[in-house]
Amino acid sequence: MAGIYAARVSVLSLSVDEHASQPVYRQIAESIRTAIERGELAAGARLPAIRSLAAELAVNRDTVALAYEALASDGLVVSTVGRGTFVRSPARMAGGEPVSLDLSSQVERLLAIENARPRFGQTGDVAAMHSLIPDPALYPVDDFRRALNRAIIGQGADLFAYGGAQGHAGLRQVLARRFGSAGIDVSASDIVLCHGASQGISLALRLFASTGDAVAVEGPTYHNVLATLAGLGMEPVVVPMTPDGPDLEVLERLLARREVKAFYTIPTFHNPMGITTQVAHRRALLEIAGRCGKPVVEDAFESDLRCIGRPVPALAALDDRGVVVHLFSFSKSLFPGARVGSITARPPVLDGLVALKQATDLSDSMPLQAGMAEFIENGAYDRHLGRIRRALRGRHEIVSAALEEQMPAGTRWTRPEGGYQVWVELPAQIDTRDLLADAARAGVLFSPGSQFVPDGGASRCLRLTLARVGEDEIAEGIAALGRVVRQRLATEPMVRPSASVHL
Repeated sequence: MAGIYAARVSVLSLSVDEHASQPVYRQIAESIRTAIERGELAAGARLPAIRSLAAELAVNRDTVALAYEALASDGLVVSTVGRGTFVRSPARMAGGEPVSLDLSSQVERLLAIENARPRFGQTGDVAAMHSLIPDPALYPVDDFRRALNRAIIGQGADLFAYGGAQGHAGLRQVLARRFGSAGIDVSASDIVLCHGASQGISLALRLFASTGDAVAVEGPTYHNVLATLAGLGMEPVVVPMTPDGPDLEVLERLLARREVKAFYTIPTFHNPMGITTQVAHRRALLEIAGRCGKPVVEDAFESDLRCIGRPVPALAALDDRGVVVHLFSFSKSLFPGARVGSITARPPVLDGLVALKQATDLSDSMPLQAGMAEFIENGAYDRHLGRIRRALRGRHEIVSAALEEQMPAGTRWTRPEGGYQVWVELPAQIDTRDLLADAARAGVLFSPGSQFVPDGGASRCLRLTLARVGEDEIAEGIAALGRVVRQRLATEPMVRPSASVHL
């Protein structure tokens, strides 16, 4: 029915009728009020960001803002700048006043970042080209179960006690051999196991920087590293990305600054851009880091996912000055549920890393790590990688052809040699956040470029991922994206893009 718009917010369904006698903002407020009174929205639940709900309902942002203000004036919700709007707790002190607990400044920053992220909800039949979670249909569950069973039978009750801070010795030995075959000269004693790359990032940053310090990051970069920095009270300083990798002139200027303690980089299958830097660039980067005396945190989270071309040596393989801390994870090449990753470092950095890991969580899951070692040793992991790489090769071919066919003239994108990410740059100054709702209705989800920069500012770029979508879904999803972009270009004045990442 024309004039009626609907959205689904978690368990809450909202609909508004622009032709009704009641103002639209009142309709929104009353729907939320009813959900609160019925218990459908619990105390502490966060309401959608104003921008997101306005897009979902196809109304002006001021309309949603008025609805939230009406709810706040009635004492049903509370809004905090940078955090968002939350259902108010009914808890009361003895005197009848609500208890107000102050969160740390780091948590406030984390909430601000979290609140700015788009909410995708249930994807249904929509092409989920926003997700970096590998396709469960490709998980080698039975093979891993058998490996885990063999490890438990072989090692028995010892696996269920606390392990050492560095993790399971057998898995560290397996990884040392694999890294060695890739040119990274390490022993098992140089490796600390961790809960995936996410914990590895946190530990590596804490090795070198404290609250108030700055860390250089690429722009754009992995959005969770920005959240990690916020949670640790550290400040990101941005090294702009070029088609060849991070801008080395800017990097040198930043690393020369006293307050900048380290550089976090993703040189292989960069997230979100998908590019891989070449050997000459890597050597020049290491020379700068060595000259400035600053560590480099190399995130190699997708290094096992090359499906095109020849491998490029890791920074850690080229490092002859001991400046690189190397992160690895099985979350994208296998499955995230195992929560197994590694950090490789040299003494004396290694000693600090072990102490930090011990203070952080005492021990990892020894059964899972033992099972992973068995899974790799019996060849199941390499067989799985063969299947993943074949699937990825086909998906990359399809995505490039579909973008060429479906996107408007002037659109540019990266052509990765592996990994799951493709970075797309639109030909006009369109904030890709404003396309999300239309794209979802058309049948495709993506991650807007604003998600990958510290200031969360408007971006005409977006990230597409190939982790959870088959070849048919890719073609259909990009066709839907092309329609949405063309419609926006047809209804808005053409604004030529200003300088950004030149692909």
